[in-house]
Amino acid sequence: MNEWRTSSYSQNGGQCVEFRGHESGADVRDTKHREHGHITFPASEWSAFLRGLREEQF
Repeated sequence: MNEWRTSSYSQNGGQCVEFRGHESGADVRDTKHREHGHITFPASEWSAFLRGLREEQF
């Protein structure tokens, strides 16, 4: 599995989210509470989310 990456919007790398992409989708977790685990999104949902960000739907 890929390494965790911190959002580029995080100023200090500690108050944002991290994600790691993989063949079947992506995992997302809170940088302040990594011990609480992560949420897994299927590839279709992750792609739709990223498309929505690019199109400024959020």
